[in-house]
Amino acid sequence: MEERRKLKRKYLTFFGRIYDRQSGQPLGNVADITLEGAMVISNHPLPTGEDYQLRLDLPEHIFGTDYLDLEGKSIWCQPDIDPDFYNTGFKLQNVTKEEAHIIEQIIKKYGIR
Repeated sequence: MEERRKLKRKYLTFFGRIYDRQSGQPLGNVADITLEGAMVISNHPLPTGEDYQLRLDLPEHIFGTDYLDLEGKSIWCQPDIDPDFYNTGFKLQNVTKEEAHIIEQIIKKYGIR
């Protein structure tokens, strides 16, 4: 797969649980994040090309909230190195300044590599 990412991937030292806000169902855990996208690890494949209303549980209270609501589109899905899991790439959409600031703080505090 050709690398098209503009921002360097930042793996996280915590795996924040991420949910579909419309259904309330957990989708998986965020393994890495940038201002443009995120990779979610789940125990089932997620359909690609779909728009999602996402809710990310934060590891601590950041800027007055315990979660971050985001919009994203699933753009790829592939099996993880562990055959019990799948990795799905999301393109984040319509990120506000406030959301971007929270993502930057997550990357600064919990990002590695």
